[in-house]
Amino acid sequence: MVRRRIRLRPDEVKEFVAAASKCDFDIDIAYNRYVVDAKSIVGVLGLDFNQELTVSYDGYDFDFEQFMKHFAVAC
Repeated sequence: MVRRRIRLRPDEVKEFVAAASKCDFDIDIAYNRYVVDAKSIVGVLGLDFNQELTVSYDGYDFDFEQFMKHFAVAC
């Protein structure tokens, strides 16, 4: 399972959901105990964008990995 910490702004949600939707594996995005499907624009919009979010998935897609680099939070 791959886990990435990201920062996301409300104006970036549509682009993020579109990139996640192109993947053929499940992608979850979470804040604390609140977990939503990253392919759901309504679910993602319900998150707190002032906090770091955790994206989890069990697959690999080169384009999605490159896309995720734009939102990565330094450890």
